[in-house]
Amino acid sequence: MTAYDELMAFQRQTEALAQVAGRLGWDQETMMPEGAAAQRAEEIGALEAVLHARRTDPRIGDWLAAAEAPDAVARAQLRQIRRSYARAMKVPARLAEEIAATTSLAQGIWAECRSRDDVAGFLPTLRKVVELKRAEGAALAAGGDPYDALVDDYEPGMTGAAIASMFNAMRPRLVSLREKVLGAEAPHGLVGTFGHDDQLALARELATAFGYDWSRGRIDLAVHPFSSGSGHDVRITTRVSETDPFNCFYSTIHEVGHAAYEQGIDPAYALTPIGQGVSMGVHESQSRSYENQLGRSRAFTGWLFGQMREIFGDFGIADEDAFYRAVNRVHPGYIRTEADEVHYNLHIMMRFDLERALIRGDLDVADLEAAWNDRFRADFGVAVDRPANGMLQDVHWSCGLFGYFPTYTLGNVYAGCLVKALRAEVAGLDAMMAKGDVSAATGWLRDRLQRHGALYEPREVVQRACGFEPSEGPLLDYLEAKFGEIYGV
Repeated sequence: MTAYDELMAFQRQTEALAQVAGRLGWDQETMMPEGAAAQRAEEIGALEAVLHARRTDPRIGDWLAAAEAPDAVARAQLRQIRRSYARAMKVPARLAEEIAATTSLAQGIWAECRSRDDVAGFLPTLRKVVELKRAEGAALAAGGDPYDALVDDYEPGMTGAAIASMFNAMRPRLVSLREKVLGAEAPHGLVGTFGHDDQLALARELATAFGYDWSRGRIDLAVHPFSSGSGHDVRITTRVSETDPFNCFYSTIHEVGHAAYEQGIDPAYALTPIGQGVSMGVHESQSRSYENQLGRSRAFTGWLFGQMREIFGDFGIADEDAFYRAVNRVHPGYIRTEADEVHYNLHIMMRFDLERALIRGDLDVADLEAAWNDRFRADFGVAVDRPANGMLQDVHWSCGLFGYFPTYTLGNVYAGCLVKALRAEVAGLDAMMAKGDVSAATGWLRDRLQRHGALYEPREVVQRACGFEPSEGPLLDYLEAKFGEIYGV
């Protein structure tokens, strides 16, 4: 065997173990008995110790030095391994294990405190997570900005300064659009009760319509919807509110976007470093385009209206046009995952500023709730009514996912570019979606982007798919055109 062959064989086992670790996390959020939390944290910590030892094995350095890359795929594999190896070598094994165990416990504590609106009960756990992530960021940054080092984990090559610059460019147009829309007459929203089982049945239909492969996946319930896995085992979750079926339906479509990306990657890349999504920004471009540009389009909501009428009967919405307006109703709500497209990125901008300040030490964990509430009132004009609708609403910080939030907006930006190119190339798209057929759109995304996995760098894979350099312009143009038309502004 060549050095490259030996390295890839070793890496395949590491990737398989990482999938096992992910499955433990999925089980914890969906099926694990409550009393197993402490043991699960120890299990995850032990597995992380094994993974860290493999990722820092000195043989990797020797293999990398000797390996020759015969083609573009091999070069991409080596690029990913070098990046992972360099990162792992900077993080002490004990720190990696402690982060894994602490965040495993923290998720359960967060969920319990969220259910009780108990900020005080959560703060000691959050403080420990922040301290650990600050230490990890400092180790990775090696004298640079710790937050940049954490962002790079989710979006290679991106920095806090670049994100802040993009957000500053987006904010004026978003705020202007919001003010115009909120000054116009709002459409009616849904009222009534929509049965739990009926919602899940329709959610399965929606997942199928968007190309989810059930032979390699399943759907379960979770407090905070997520997708897990890659290759031949990619699972999704959703949640159900009997007074808000859109929460279930669009959470499902969103997670199918993530899952379709992983299921759509070239099978030859399975259990290799490039056999997964290249970044969370690119991942979010799939989930957000599935959910919004496709799932909330006038054409597709016309089909969804018919499906809902068949299942739920008359639910107070007169016709397809009124339903489209209800689906896209703009309102300054508390919850990010339920936010309309106009407000969504403002939620992300707020979280970006807060978590960047936390990691840099400019904001103390004890002051986070007040900082959140002050910023929310300033940005949305509404006072937070309870912690579950405020700083306790998202699972990310309990999981230690600092640097993740900005990738949601970056994903929206990429989605704006991708769907602009998609619509220019796929004729008759709306006519197909009006019949519930999204295959032309999802097929285009699979062929142009998803199948490549991490073969290319994040911005490169988007540029290759679109044919132009990604920027925030197409997203903002899309939002202004769509909501300008809906609200007549």
